[in-house]
Amino acid sequence: MKKTILVLASLICLFSINTFSQAKRAKPGKKKVPNIIYILADDMGYGELGCYGQEKIETPNIDALAKNGMRFTQHYAYPVCAPSRYLLMTGKNSGKAFIRGNHEWADRGDVWNFKAMEANPYLEGQYPVPDSTITIAKVLKKAGYTTGLVGKWGLGAPMTAGTPTNQGFDYFYGFICQRQDHTYYSGHLWENENRIPLDNRIIDPDVKLAKDLDPLDEKNYEKYQQKDYAPDFLIKAALKFIDKNQGKPFFLYYPSPLPHVSLQAPKNLVAYYHKKFGDEKPFLGGSYFPCRYPHATYAAMITLLDRQVGQIIKKLKDEGLYDNTIIMFCSDNGPAYNAGADPTFFKSAGPFNGEYGWGKGFLHEGGMSEPFIVSWPGRVKAGTTSDLISATIDIMPTFCDLLKLNVPKDVDGLSILPTILGKGKQVQHDYLYFEYPEYGGQQSIRIGNWKGLRLDMMKGNAKWSLYDLATDKTEQNDVADKHPEIIEKMKNISKKEHHTPELSKFIIPVLENEEK
Repeated sequence: MKKTILVLASLICLFSINTFSQAKRAKPGKKKVPNIIYILADDMGYGELGCYGQEKIETPNIDALAKNGMRFTQHYAYPVCAPSRYLLMTGKNSGKAFIRGNHEWADRGDVWNFKAMEANPYLEGQYPVPDSTITIAKVLKKAGYTTGLVGKWGLGAPMTAGTPTNQGFDYFYGFICQRQDHTYYSGHLWENENRIPLDNRIIDPDVKLAKDLDPLDEKNYEKYQQKDYAPDFLIKAALKFIDKNQGKPFFLYYPSPLPHVSLQAPKNLVAYYHKKFGDEKPFLGGSYFPCRYPHATYAAMITLLDRQVGQIIKKLKDEGLYDNTIIMFCSDNGPAYNAGADPTFFKSAGPFNGEYGWGKGFLHEGGMSEPFIVSWPGRVKAGTTSDLISATIDIMPTFCDLLKLNVPKDVDGLSILPTILGKGKQVQHDYLYFEYPEYGGQQSIRIGNWKGLRLDMMKGNAKWSLYDLATDKTEQNDVADKHPEIIEKMKNISKKEHHTPELSKFIIPVLENEEK
């Protein structure tokens, strides 16, 4: 009898503990909001993933992400780093953006001197965004998310309103300055407002291999590979953030510096691709570090990022978070063409041209068309493809739509949630507008399959070119003379969307004159 009573008591106790545990995990009637992870590659071209047609570089984890989710084929970012990240964070188009180009804030001093930056943190970072900026992080934080940024920022400087922790992020770890990540063996990273030293010597990447050294001897490149490789520290911080915040909804923004040059990668991965590709001509340096095997190293950097994506997914699965996490993968701009990066060898821009004048830094398709993948198990139909014309400015309103939040004013993006979930009516852009003051001054507008483009505006050029992307993806056949009515639409959109920039560095005189 006593034994029976003890058994019953034990069962009641176990049932009570289990019920209490379940009650802690999920409150009846309250829908659990998803975690959000947005992964941003740096200078990765449209065609540098297997799921977008890449044949030389291996990216099995990102390919699996696409296989289990949705792959977009007409998604736009911007031609270069800082303004691309600003558009993503704010949802504003570049005609209204505070940051429209890479502003290194050079009037502070010798901002390109790496030893000077190491000695004086006031020389780090880019021109800071204002305190009043409404970012994705601020919106999600207000909605109850814990927000984290691990990787490269580029929208502010230390001790300014533009630091990540002043722009809505509860936690920051990585490069606050985009110049710093021109080397993966930097002297430090940042954690919130503090510098975290790395065990590396400070070497300016603007160096050439000495002429008296044999350029074919691997040993002559060893000095450019040091001890603390920054991407190793970044992925550890990202996994730690997930682990620490798994009990509540979190937003992790992971803007990796990979595969931005300089070309530096783990030796084992370089050796793998060296064996795969065979011998090659070395890159001898200048602006970026010399590299003995540039093709093998570049491929290794992308495969390393792919492995980090795999580590993030494994962590989510191990912690039981995977099914309730939206993962997005994109890139900030088109492929680089310098420092040993070879967009022709890899067909980095896919169906577009990725060489200088067409890839990074330019408003051609190769410079701003990006791979974009969305995965959410059970919610996003596996193996789907969307040709919706979309852009990084759509991410802010998409998150607001997901969480039933009001979209901040002056946001130009549209929610693409109906497309992602396959539910509801998808509102489409009447047009996408881009202006870019660098690389000669440029402007681009897309209306359906029509793409208008103006280059060399700083030289006074005001003439539009027009391309039909349905039949001319590489923008070879200018048909502006045949469609004056489309050009007239472009002109009217330009007058509507262009606002005089707050920073004089970004002024394009042609646009200011047309506005008058």
